[in-house]
Amino acid sequence: MLRILDASSEAQLKDARDVLAALRDALVAFGASGADQTALAASIRQLDELFLLVVVGEFNAGKSAFINALVGATVLVEGVTPTTAQIQVLRYGDTATTTIDANGVRVITAPVDLLRDLQIVDTPGTNAIVREHERLTAEFVPRSDLVLFVTSAERPFTETERVFMDAIRGWGKKIVIVVNKVDIFATATELDEVLRFVRSAASQLLGHEPDVLPVSARLAQRAKQGDPSQWAASRFEALERYLSGTLDAAQRFRLKLANPLGVGHALAQRYATIAAERLTLIADDLAVLADIERQLAVYRSDMERGFELRRAAVEKELGEMEMRGQRFFEDTLRIGRVVDLLNRARVQKEFEDKVVADAPVQIERRVSELIDWLVDQDFRQWQAITSRLSERHRHHGERVMGAPDVGTFHNDRSRLIDSVGREAQRVVDTYDRRREAEAIADQARVAVAAAAAAGGAAVGLGTIVTVAASTVAADVTGILLASVVLGVGFLIIPARRKRAKATLEEKLAALRTRLAAALQAEFARAREQSQLRLDDAVAPYARFVRAEEGRWREAQQMLAAVSARIANVLAHLDAVKSPS
Repeated sequence: MLRILDASSEAQLKDARDVLAALRDALVAFGASGADQTALAASIRQLDELFLLVVVGEFNAGKSAFINALVGATVLVEGVTPTTAQIQVLRYGDTATTTIDANGVRVITAPVDLLRDLQIVDTPGTNAIVREHERLTAEFVPRSDLVLFVTSAERPFTETERVFMDAIRGWGKKIVIVVNKVDIFATATELDEVLRFVRSAASQLLGHEPDVLPVSARLAQRAKQGDPSQWAASRFEALERYLSGTLDAAQRFRLKLANPLGVGHALAQRYATIAAERLTLIADDLAVLADIERQLAVYRSDMERGFELRRAAVEKELGEMEMRGQRFFEDTLRIGRVVDLLNRARVQKEFEDKVVADAPVQIERRVSELIDWLVDQDFRQWQAITSRLSERHRHHGERVMGAPDVGTFHNDRSRLIDSVGREAQRVVDTYDRRREAEAIADQARVAVAAAAAAGGAAVGLGTIVTVAASTVAADVTGILLASVVLGVGFLIIPARRKRAKATLEEKLAALRTRLAAALQAEFARAREQSQLRLDDAVAPYARFVRAEEGRWREAQQMLAAVSARIANVLAHLDAVKSPS
């Protein structure tokens, strides 16, 4: 179509194309539905197409008769039953032809001057028997520049018309309501009552009062076919004058840009709403991840304190054994017991009974308690994470219900939450406390044995404690035996008693250090292993949430920018005089 536009109009057209192209790129980037991308592509193409006038309404509203009256020729078949089974497009042609295009649209050409400047689209009725026709109509409407909604004065504004108009409203189309068949009324009062009803009902639905034009297509056809006496009663002159004012060159150019921009604005707003919904969900997800991090931080802190308390209980057993050893050497290493000291086996047995006593058993018990506590805390942490994620999954399902589905966001998100929840639940369900405790205990014993030069075998801690303590008695008795034989017991026993105390203190201190280091190392290893398992379980969900946050934050910013640009172009379009 040849158009001669001034510089201002060319600039406006370029702005419209640019901003709709930016929106198209944004919709592709953020996974818009195929239907929405197709609707936008059609709107972009519309910038280079003829002006489209779309006529909709129920099949018995007289759409075909109305169009025939409008063009002043019988180009469409009329009838009392549904005569429009598919979309029909009326275009100018030197001869009358009818063809079906690749999309199943019937294209009718006619040598009618009105069709030189515009195309008229006739659609299946809103109450069409074949529902597929309603789908075609709904897909075609977004391409329209102006919608003439034809309703019958016999049954004005039916429920199917309400539903269909509500669907059109979302595309931001200019809707003009044509009340046809007004010649059935005997008085003006009856007509006024119907018009008031239509205006009121349409206003409630659209949020503003649309233009409502009463006509009689039947009388208009008679007038144009040779009976001019019917023209005034048809009220068609007012309608044609309205359309002429609306569809003049200047107004047509404004609508040519305004309608595609309206479609773009509607889509930008729709996906901005989706982005906001996504970000709201993601904010909740981030809060859950932060909560899990806080739980883990508290868990680590509690574990440190709990470990120190339980390790102190182990060291207390060694400290009490040392105190018993100090008392033992005070009572035993003296001249009055020289005879007893000559019996090494007896001294060792007495040392083990009074000093070592049940310390090995108690230390084993304390260590076992520490390990059981460690295992139980790890298990409880998994339970807490499982519970938190299960709660999040339930909340996710409630929030998603009814939300617009774009791309695979909800499916991916739900799958990842399920995956983490299943892994956490699997750990909980298969957690063998006894096996976990035995594994930690064996590693602790190996570490202590290695540090005590007892080899790499996982010998009992009690055995290590017994050996470490008993060798002190053996060394002391051997020294005393040599001293007594030399007859210098009075001189050397006090010194040896002091040395024995120091040796016991030294050996138990070394044992305490080795045991504490081994337990600390095993505690750190077990805690790190648990942390890694939790991190590995949560990581896919966390990565998804953070990636989607960035994606939809970017989408929100891009869509806001596009919406602002569209609003600016529309405002400029209204402010600057269009070409005439």
